Amino acid sequence: MTQRPSALVVLAAGEGTRMKSTLPKVLHRILGRTLLGHVLVASSATDPQRTIVVVGHGRDAVTAFLADEFPTARTAIQDEQRGTGHAVRIALETLVTTGDSIAGGEGPVVVLAGDAPLITSATLLRLLAAHAASGAAATVLSAVLDQGGDLGRIVRDADGQVIAIVEKKDADATILAGCEVNSGIYAFDPEPLRTALARLTTDNAAGEEYLTDVLALLHSDGLLVDAIAAAAPEEVLGVNDRVQLAEARSLLRDRVVEHWMRQGVTIVDPRTTWIGVQVELAADCTIHQNTQLHGRTRIAAFASIGPDTTLRDVVVEERADVRRTEATGAQIGPGASVGPFSYLRPGTVLAAGAKVGAYVETKNAVIGEGSKVPHLSYVGDAEIGRGSNIGAATIFANYDGVTKHRTVIGDHVRVGSDTILVAPLSIGDGAYTAAGSVIDQDVPAGALGVGRARQRNVDGWVARRRTKSPSSQDTDQPDHSIPGTDQVAGSDLPGELHT
Repeated sequence: MTQRPSALVVLAAGEGTRMKSTLPKVLHRILGRTLLGHVLVASSATDPQRTIVVVGHGRDAVTAFLADEFPTARTAIQDEQRGTGHAVRIALETLVTTGDSIAGGEGPVVVLAGDAPLITSATLLRLLAAHAASGAAATVLSAVLDQGGDLGRIVRDADGQVIAIVEKKDADATILAGCEVNSGIYAFDPEPLRTALARLTTDNAAGEEYLTDVLALLHSDGLLVDAIAAAAPEEVLGVNDRVQLAEARSLLRDRVVEHWMRQGVTIVDPRTTWIGVQVELAADCTIHQNTQLHGRTRIAAFASIGPDTTLRDVVVEERADVRRTEATGAQIGPGASVGPFSYLRPGTVLAAGAKVGAYVETKNAVIGEGSKVPHLSYVGDAEIGRGSNIGAATIFANYDGVTKHRTVIGDHVRVGSDTILVAPLSIGDGAYTAAGSVIDQDVPAGALGVGRARQRNVDGWVARRRTKSPSSQDTDQPDHSIPGTDQVAGSDLPGELHT
């Protein structure tokens, strides 16, 4: 029977110099979650009695992150990074100083690295089950890799028993030839762990207290040390630099995409599809190539997303179609259509059957059932009723330089092309606006709003003012200009028509 861990200790104090970043390594994100966050979410399935994160480099940022996203996790401060063994000892001592030391008979202490984002809940539960079944004092999660890289090697005796873990810096060629590597993830019985930690030395190539040395100490005490291999070797991979960060991101992408395809989602091109770990997809939705889904985006059944689309914190209802679109914080209703080349900003809400078309930007706008903004428009701080149509090149002028104002458009309104709607403004049900108008006063229901000057045609203007242009050669009108005069071009036009 698997025991509930008495403590979950996550090591997150390292500087991560190879990342070459001012951000602590464990706070770098992949698919919408920090490296440390991935570890904490996966390990939460073990239901630990206590979770304690050892912090050091960048501890203020890490502590603030934990307070915001994992408030039940405690921290232990490792001011001087003196090795993994020292870090675990600091964690256990912190519990003692807070009056919450681990009592005899409690479950194992599980230790994880904060930079191993690919570890899964299932593997951690397997580790705990194996530890309980074997009666071992320590059980390490291992992996078999063709090339062990910088990872420590598991050393077994002739009978196959684990007798030690040797770090790469301290290993000879024979040990380095081994393919079974240490993941840095362990289950320990608390009391043997505490005793062994007190006996660690710094007699090694790094001059640090290695947690791995605990296993050799336990073996020398006649206690059983066990190891189980991860089902997927990539689960044990840590992140030490930007190259490994990208590798982990790609591996996690593949895992997430495969999960959703097995749940009934059509993903046209898995290699160019990126889905965050908090995204929710319904069976029978379709995700086309070059699509990114981030944050808490939710896609309903039979919706079609992409190609070339990025959504963050967007809700898309059934049978909606979103193509070549960038959207954040928007809600797209059932059967709605968005794109191509649309930009939906926070607060955008499309009701059922609404349409936002090519080169349209929306912000804090509610677009009613069946209403359309087909192309080349900006809709900001607006409410549009049912069945209305917003003509091409319409601008909702919502900002007066100091304050944002709202425009309210009723049901079955027709806004003419190239109209500027100057908020605050209300256009009643069934009203029209003339194309090319500037509307800065309310338009009553059923009325036509016109806000433009009457057209005036100036006869003979081309012949007089564009005498050398191709247009002037095509006109039959005589040139009435007076030779030798220096007339100002356009002087016979009304002031409001000058260009």
